[in-house]
Order: sequence, then structure tokens, then C-alpha cells
Amino acid sequence: MKLLIICSKQFYSKIDKIKIALEKRGIEVFLPNCYDDPKTEDRMRNLGKKEHQEFKSKMFRKSEETISNMNAVLVLNYDKEKNGKVYKNYIGGATFLEMYDAFRFGKKIFLMNDIPEGMLFDEIEGFGPVVLNENLDLLK
Repeated sequence: MKLLIICSKQFYSKIDKIKIALEKRGIEVFLPNCYDDPKTEDRMRNLGKKEHQEFKSKMFRKSEETISNMNAVLVLNYDKEKNGKVYKNYIGGATFLEMYDAFRFGKKIFLMNDIPEGMLFDEIEGFGPVVLNENLDLLK
């Protein structure tokens, strides 16, 4: 199985451990855009609005192409804290769009944790994800 991990940059610190566990199961793991340099987007934003917009467009296209060559995506959706507020099982905008690409291409979608409550619940549920509840043995 070829699998792309997708998630918020805030969860990048969890990727290595998960990648190793997946590879032990014989899964070929691909990593998120800019995983090796998570500050790339900040640098693009600092260059200006046009540069940031072009960067985001390029990343969306790159993700779409990558996802088209995968068997599945694994969404790392953990709790995210921002400004004193906790977002349970957080899925950000870019990750949601990557999930949609996976759905459009007929790829399996795995969620590490439950679908987050909120305005996109029905849409995410409509993608038909498999919720792992942190049990990687359910990846099939």
C-alpha cells in the first residue's frame, strides 16, 4: 500500500513515529508537502500576498498529483490548541481539501481519530473515512 500522511503542521512532530510503525507493516509512506521545511509557508507569506498565493496554489496542485498516485491517505487529526481554545480532532482547510482530492480519486481515507464536530462534519462523513481511533492495525 502507498499511503500519504496529511495533517496540520502542528502535528508534524508525531509523523516520524507513525511513519516507522506503518513501514513495519509494509506500507510505503509519503510525507506532507514541506514536511522537511515546515517554515516554507511562513517565508512565502513574508514575501508578499502574491508570492503566498502562488505558493499555496502550487502546493494544492502538488498534493492533488501525489494523492492521485496513492492507495490511501492517513489524516492525523489530533487536538489542536490555539489562543487558549482546544479544537478536538482538528482538521484544517488544506487537509480537508486533500481529503476531498482523495475522495474524488476513489482513495481510502483513514482518520487517526473521530471526525471533528463542526460545520464540515457531514462532508467529512460523506467521504466515508475509516476511523482508526489510533489503532494502526485497522489500516487495510
